Amino acid sequence: MSARTIAGQKNLQDINQASKDGIGGSPLRPDGILKVKGEFAYSSDLWHEDMLWGMALRSPHPRAKIIGVDISEALKTPGVYAVMTHEDIPGAKFYGLEIRDQPALAIDKVRYHGEAIALVAADHPETARRAVKKIKVEYEVLTPITTEEQCLDPETYGYVHEPHEYKSHGYGNICHEQKLVSGLGVTDEVRALADVIVSGEYEVGMQDQAFLGPESGLAVPAEDGGIDLYIATQWLHVDREQMAPVLGLPEEKVRLTLAGVGGAFGGREDISMQIHACLLALRTGKPVKIVYARDESFFGHVHRHPAKMRYEHGATRDGKLVFADCRIVLDGGAYASASPAVVGNAASLGHGPYVIPNVKMHAIALYSNNPSCGAMRGFGAVQAAFGYESQMDKLAEALGMDPVELRQLNAMSEGDYMPTGQQIDSPAPVAELLQRVKDMPLPPPLDLTDLDVRQLPGALSNTSHGEGIVRGIGYSVGIKNVGFSEGFDDYSTARVRLEVIGGEPVAMVHTAMAEVGQGGITVHAQIARTELGVEQVTIHPANTEVGSAGSTSASRQTYMTGGAVKLAAEAVKQALIEKGRKRYGWTQTDLDLVGGKVVSESGGALVSMVDLLGDEAIDLTREHHHRPTQAFDKETGQGFGHVQYTFCANRAVVDVDVELGLVKVVELTAAQDVGKALNPLSVVGQIQGGCTQALGLAVMEEIIVKDGKVRNASFTDYLIPTILDTPPIPVDVLELPDPNAPYGLRGVGEAPTVSATPSIVAAIRQATGIALNRIPVRPEHLTGTL
Repeated sequence: MSARTIAGQKNLQDINQASKDGIGGSPLRPDGILKVKGEFAYSSDLWHEDMLWGMALRSPHPRAKIIGVDISEALKTPGVYAVMTHEDIPGAKFYGLEIRDQPALAIDKVRYHGEAIALVAADHPETARRAVKKIKVEYEVLTPITTEEQCLDPETYGYVHEPHEYKSHGYGNICHEQKLVSGLGVTDEVRALADVIVSGEYEVGMQDQAFLGPESGLAVPAEDGGIDLYIATQWLHVDREQMAPVLGLPEEKVRLTLAGVGGAFGGREDISMQIHACLLALRTGKPVKIVYARDESFFGHVHRHPAKMRYEHGATRDGKLVFADCRIVLDGGAYASASPAVVGNAASLGHGPYVIPNVKMHAIALYSNNPSCGAMRGFGAVQAAFGYESQMDKLAEALGMDPVELRQLNAMSEGDYMPTGQQIDSPAPVAELLQRVKDMPLPPPLDLTDLDVRQLPGALSNTSHGEGIVRGIGYSVGIKNVGFSEGFDDYSTARVRLEVIGGEPVAMVHTAMAEVGQGGITVHAQIARTELGVEQVTIHPANTEVGSAGSTSASRQTYMTGGAVKLAAEAVKQALIEKGRKRYGWTQTDLDLVGGKVVSESGGALVSMVDLLGDEAIDLTREHHHRPTQAFDKETGQGFGHVQYTFCANRAVVDVDVELGLVKVVELTAAQDVGKALNPLSVVGQIQGGCTQALGLAVMEEIIVKDGKVRNASFTDYLIPTILDTPPIPVDVLELPDPNAPYGLRGVGEAPTVSATPSIVAAIRQATGIALNRIPVRPEHLTGTL
């Protein structure tokens, strides 16, 4: 069997059945029916007729020295083809998303619970599992460094990474830090200008992306000595950049093709099993498949940074903000991953979507022996939003003001300046979004005389018949950047081909964009259909044969890769029109492609695209770069750091059983400015999905880590919202075009995850009167049993 006929390619025939809608329509997702029916081929379904199965031995300790590794018994196991340790790596030992500080296999120490130490390739997954258990590792177990106090006192507790190990990261156990000062900063003189000052300390637990498709992929050795990897990922080209040096291969010999992705949310932005599968395939000369079990998935990818935050806000008697003094400490875990960028977001967005004359901010990410943390939907802004929105409610109470009115009074708008000194030069309808959610109809009040217990907190558990049930309403608003920031040259590449197939013009779009469920392939077809005036559009498999599309993260793909598809399609259109000018001598300046024809507004249809193209094809590639950004000054945080901002407001209605501490979110309303809804149905789906993930963080989702060890690495003990937990989510979509963006669009996917969590907690506070300062909110927080 050829490596290119493996499962996963089956989807292309269905995906290429393009619908007829262009920009502004809501065509059915070509992968949607397959996924609903369970017929979509994910990366875990990949198969090769002579493949082996790979598996890793992982550390049971969060911090230990490795004294020795004995693989002899594992090698004797029948069916085992290879056992590898770091000594068998042919190239570089380290990789990393931003800082190359993570060993492909542990060398002389382990730094977190679950770190990979050795690899096995065998003819059956059970054989591989038995062999892994036969590997003997002698450890000198060390006390893990897990708390902020321990991290910031390396002289007493030690270093996660010794100071001499890396030159590129921070100092001590600080991975990265960013300071920010605007206005006069926060001095005694500034504080004296405030009539009311409120402060608070807030904590955010470690959330997991909890995608349903575990990490998996298939590595196939090639005849040229290279490797072909079929993988579920978020960024094909950066995977390759990290992999090639470790494999000891030039990048052109490391070829990646996107396989079916079962969710991502940031958790697939880092390397997981990619290097391991390729190492084993190159060692054995056979295809190697790796599929993580669910517990291994919890160890094998990064999580959302847990955070501890301190905020102080001052305001005048009439509610105008005077200052904000903020400190955000993020636990980055054992390796850097995306921590530097997460810190940059937390620092630059941590004041919220408010005009504050004087701001002081200090954000840091720590190295610890806790699990590594990196990208997750909302990326630094989520943690900060819980802090500053909790403060807004506390300040409103101190002033005796309506919490929505206080927010609107201080809301930023177009023309205002961020504390970074960057002017907001596109619509920022913060006050309007808040008003929209406030004005939307409320759900019917709780009627205890005609009670359906299935609608109460506890649902079908029959825990209550209305006793102790109290309703609360809360509001919040958030800000999130779009795209890569701080001077990163963010770009995406698209190739568009136009030719005649079966007697009609057909466009083909080829990008390296990772379709992780966001609907990018649908939008790309819509863009090509709109720009080229054709009905049939096919989507080429995403791979590294075309230029980078960047990561499917930062709410950037429709903006960046959609922008690249638009540029490439426009270039193809102009090339076709020029072909017609040369052939027919057209002089009109109002030529366009509509309905498979070249048309002139003044003269109507001129020629069919089929006749003009003939047997020739037009095939062009273009790159889309967003406008340049700047790195923030390390001490002042000043700089044009972000290309675009997006805003979402929420209203949450909750019922709380104050006796049992159970919470039911009755409704979670959202209003968001999306610039331009290229696919309105998908936009609403993205907003509802983001709100649901925020609900999970508010009341149920947390990885429990004790002394560096993960205690709930399963979906039995790590709870995520199901359809029974998810309330109605009415969505009000506002379309105020951004003049700097393709079609005026604005990134959609992350803003509701930033903004929705604080509204849920605010509603619980209103219902209970308890000053909640930690998420997720647990029953014991509400019943006083903690």
